[in-house]
Amino acid sequence: MAATKAGPAADAEQGLVKQWRDILAVHARTVCELDRELHPHGLGASDFEVLDVLATGEPSDADGGWRVQDIACRVHLSQSALSRLIGRLEKEGLVEREMCPQDRRGVRVCLTAKGRDLHAEVRPVQRAVLARTLAGPGA
Repeated sequence: MAATKAGPAADAEQGLVKQWRDILAVHARTVCELDRELHPHGLGASDFEVLDVLATGEPSDADGGWRVQDIACRVHLSQSALSRLIGRLEKEGLVEREMCPQDRRGVRVCLTAKGRDLHAEVRPVQRAVLARTLAGPGA
């Protein structure tokens, strides 16, 4: 049987691991709840995050568009996963993609009127889930 660490350093390490696992548990519960609440609207948690960034964030360019790599940094998805997600949103008519005018290698994404309307409809649902799942104990 291996010896276990004892003392303040081991206690601190265990505390960090517990804190990390608590964060993961809250994240998992929140994403599951978001997916469940957003599903009737045809969205998942990541779909909504992209719409929310496009609707409420500071755009990458003066025309109100976002470069895909800038969205990826905000929603914590790889560029390939985000590109597939944006493709689905585009098929649904929620976003439009075009070549970036400043850099023809880049892709720019804009919210459509349909996307803006859906975001406005679903935003209170998402915010209510966040309020329920992220409220501290006793809140």
